[in-house]
Amino acid sequence: MSPASLPAAAPPLEDDDLLSEILLRLPPDPSSLPRARAVSRRWRSLAADPRFCARFRAHHRRNPPLLGCFAVEHFHSISHQPILREARFCPVLEAPNRVPEGRITFPIACDYLMILGCRHGLVLTFHRWREQPIVWDPLTGDQHRLDTPPGFDRKYPISGAVLRAAAGDDFQVVLIGRCVTQQARAIASVYSSKTGAWGKLVSTPLLVDDRYGDSVLSPGFFMPAVMVGNSLYWFFVGGRNPAVIVEFDLDSWSLALIPTPVEKIYSAWRPTHIWVIPAQGGGLGFLVLSEFSAQFWKRKKDCDGAASWVLGRTIALDKLLPINLGKEIEHLWIIGLAEDNNTVLLKSSVGVFTLHLESLESKKIFESNYQSPCSFPFEGVYTAGAENKRAAGAAWRGCW
Repeated sequence: MSPASLPAAAPPLEDDDLLSEILLRLPPDPSSLPRARAVSRRWRSLAADPRFCARFRAHHRRNPPLLGCFAVEHFHSISHQPILREARFCPVLEAPNRVPEGRITFPIACDYLMILGCRHGLVLTFHRWREQPIVWDPLTGDQHRLDTPPGFDRKYPISGAVLRAAAGDDFQVVLIGRCVTQQARAIASVYSSKTGAWGKLVSTPLLVDDRYGDSVLSPGFFMPAVMVGNSLYWFFVGGRNPAVIVEFDLDSWSLALIPTPVEKIYSAWRPTHIWVIPAQGGGLGFLVLSEFSAQFWKRKKDCDGAASWVLGRTIALDKLLPINLGKEIEHLWIIGLAEDNNTVLLKSSVGVFTLHLESLESKKIFESNYQSPCSFPFEGVYTAGAENKRAAGAAWRGCW
């Protein structure tokens, strides 16, 4: 067949397969797909297809925008657990990317619910009365109720984390707490949605304070797990012991204890003055607030493999935040970390601010009268497509 007789190739934007690949690479902003749908009926049919929306979310799972935060109030129950008292979703993006008010709802009348953390578009909660971890997808309304594996001492706080792979809908839940038979040990277990089962318990010894005759370290009440590389990190705090970081390695499924120099650098520390963060240039770090000064610490290894903490940058927050710290506010707290956006949330009496850990850019995102020392950043890909219609908290109605 001569070149002249070959059929003409369809224009790129008329090839559905090629067009879907082009649309897949639009920015993950909430306004991207609605704008694409406005181009034509054909584009609308493609961009609103639930299967395409699912691909779009999976494609951008590792670079989602910070949609907002779950601002919460807690009170302590008899067992000294931080229990949910009230919660609301606070959108932080500007129009046209702002998630509509009330689009993401949360149960606000549950006296036994704790939020353990948000990651990869999922929220992990724990129902203390039923002792049940619950994984919730706020953008689809899907929820998964799990049983707590045996071995955890229910008298002490149980913390956890949720995560999922870069593609697909399978997820994992990691629970961590104190061992019921050996209270001087931290234990952890991993649930896989692929197998529908919990893995074996792993453990590591905790510090023991001879003054009390027992280990007094437990997961920090208001500090969710932080994921750095392929490990999860929690601060374990309590009593007069210095805080230590517990590491759960997701590759080896092992626990390890990492001492910190917190007592030396800030003797009057509070949980909301210190937070695990990814260090500049990679690796493990933590951020400490002292008055209105922020100190960035990093864990480094020498040529012999011995690890130690070194102080990196120290910055004056009154030079960065868009407020007069000395006159307008008296206190500043770290209340959360948006991992995918490498951004910490700072709370003051005049509102909540973001601080990007690399660029040090900051802005005020919302007012807040909530008294909890933690706000849970929610990063996700909001497609506003057909798969979102059954969300808006409908899956929670009648659950409690």
